[in-house]
Amino acid sequence: MPPEPVANPALLDLRTQIDSLDQQLLTLLNQRARVAEQVGELKRREGTPFFRPDRVAQVIAKIRGANQGPLKGEHVAAIWREIMSACLALESPQRVAVLGPEGTFCEQAAIEYFGGAADLIYCSSFDEVFHATASGGAQYGVVGVENMTEGVVTRSLDLFLHTPTHVVGEVSLLIRHNLVRKQNSLEGIEAVLAHPQALAQCQNWLNKHLPQAERRAVSSNAEGARLAAENPAWAAICSERAAGLFGHHIVAHAVQDEAYNRTRFAVICLPQTMAMPPVTGRDCTSLIVSVPNKPGAMHDLLVPLKTHGVSMTRLESRPARTGQWEYYFYIDLDGHPSQPHVAAALAELRQICAFFKMIGAYPIKT
Repeated sequence: MPPEPVANPALLDLRTQIDSLDQQLLTLLNQRARVAEQVGELKRREGTPFFRPDRVAQVIAKIRGANQGPLKGEHVAAIWREIMSACLALESPQRVAVLGPEGTFCEQAAIEYFGGAADLIYCSSFDEVFHATASGGAQYGVVGVENMTEGVVTRSLDLFLHTPTHVVGEVSLLIRHNLVRKQNSLEGIEAVLAHPQALAQCQNWLNKHLPQAERRAVSSNAEGARLAAENPAWAAICSERAAGLFGHHIVAHAVQDEAYNRTRFAVICLPQTMAMPPVTGRDCTSLIVSVPNKPGAMHDLLVPLKTHGVSMTRLESRPARTGQWEYYFYIDLDGHPSQPHVAAALAELRQICAFFKMIGAYPIKT
């Protein structure tokens, strides 16, 4: 056997320094954790919320502002989010309902918002996510609401209508879809499984490369990856994480039709779990309204916004299912209800709407 190479003395010295720094970091992290436990005890006695996303944002912004490198600001932010998530788990683990199984983009959005120490509850549909959150089985839920190329997730909009939960935050994810399979080949694929939104986002690629393959809609991309692992003639569209979890080869990377493909996810909870987040200066207020079915009703709906200088950033309609050709309108406004011009516009809207429900006001993520 050849002798092991002798390490460079300078390299050995640097490794020793790193080992020493790691020990110091570990000591400091555990000191921070012990202080966090004391914070948790105080919150428990006072009955105040354990999870404060505004506080998380303040801490991360302060740390990024103090960062002098060479670590990049976004990497520092990711590290501190995980530190705060781990400390929060010592105070009170946060139960978060997401669309399952493991490997969904919904799971990824939840981890980005709550950190990796959150206790994730995997649900088979967005209906279950809403139910788990509204019933108290989970403290929070994360649901998809809009994709840049395919538009709104209509089921989520419908579920917002009757839920007692409200939106307290959002996550915007850059989505990369991959075609995955147990065999590392495009040959012999009979069916491609994915969530309907993912199939729609990849339809041009599928038309070109797999025109004969059946497109089979399933409850989530990760569920498609799980099912495709059971049949060698099936493929799935999913994330790299889901591919790894179910032992697939990535046959084709980034098969989405639009390179800049983002999806918005809403973070929901009961008002008693978390009240409306305070104004930040970059906020969105989301409403569901309906107006009497008469000429000029839509014009009347827009007048209070124009009068008070409130910008409408999204307008979607969904049938009211009354049989009278009536609709609910889902509206996003730029601003927060605590701002006087927004409050004035909302007050006038309430007067003219046959139905009015505020489903949340929360900081905008870009």
